[in-house]
Amino acid sequence: MSEEAGSLKYEIQQNKPFLSLRHEAMLGLLKTTDAVRRVITGIVEPAGITMQQYNVLRILRGAGTEALPTLEIRSRMIEQTPGITRLLDRLQKRELVTRKRCKDDRRQVLCRISPEGKRLVDRLDEPINAVYDELLGHVPDHEVKAMVRAMDKLRAGQDSRRDGKSEAESAA
Repeated sequence: MSEEAGSLKYEIQQNKPFLSLRHEAMLGLLKTTDAVRRVITGIVEPAGITMQQYNVLRILRGAGTEALPTLEIRSRMIEQTPGITRLLDRLQKRELVTRKRCKDDRRQVLCRISPEGKRLVDRLDEPINAVYDELLGHVPDHEVKAMVRAMDKLRAGQDSRRDGKSEAESAA
């Protein structure tokens, strides 16, 4: 499938071979991420929120009645953002989240999803899940499982690099 329609080489009109299979895989991952992001953005933006705001609302909905500290929300996000406070400011302004200073540690701000925020995320569940099914519906389950395992390994390797360990040290 290397040069037929639907292949990365065809899509980006690459005339020469990729430097390596890993190079092709990483470029494919980036291209696919961009395509999926555009589809999901097309669903959440008409609801008046960004993908990152949608992610925060899902995190808070998943926490149930438990309030989460700002930095905990940031650590759980799919796409990391340095501007979590501004992102939460915008959600609070729209009354999609509530925030309250922690009584025990005044430096910490605890966040919850509001009833309006929960309604919004609940309303987006069906179209988002439909897109996930549509995008992966033609891929057999065993290939989806392999893709999940490969992405887990890729992130684990990135975590090791961030922690200052080399790939060889992590394997030992």
